[in-house]
Amino acid sequence: VQLVESGGGLVQAGGSLTLSCVVSGLSFDGYSVGWFRQAPGREREGVACIRNRDGVTNYTDSVKGRFTISSDDAKKTVYLQMNNLKPEDTAVYYCAADIAHPVLLVKFPDKFDYWGRGTTVTVSS
Repeated sequence: VQLVESGGGLVQAGGSLTLSCVVSGLSFDGYSVGWFRQAPGREREGVACIRNRDGVTNYTDSVKGRFTISSDDAKKTVYLQMNNLKPEDTAVYYCAADIAHPVLLVKFPDKFDYWGRGTTVTVSS
């Protein structure tokens, strides 16, 4: 199983970034794919997740209305569109996959079975 993230970078507060995650080695429709983040000295935090077979999504409260998760089955890719970024969004963002429901995975991101190496997002004030 491989999950390869891209799209991180440095952006000013209020700006936007789109993260991409290409998934291989598992049945795309059989899994939920999401993003969690970890900032230095802080615990892992679930950000967003989508169940690919029916498009059910879930978000942590702090990103609702700003972030949108989507998936492209043909490309086996999951996207995280991040708008109105804030300095507190600064973290390493990891793409991850599991068969569980998106609500569970955002609340308990340690449950993800597979994850990538991460991509760094830095938001300057």
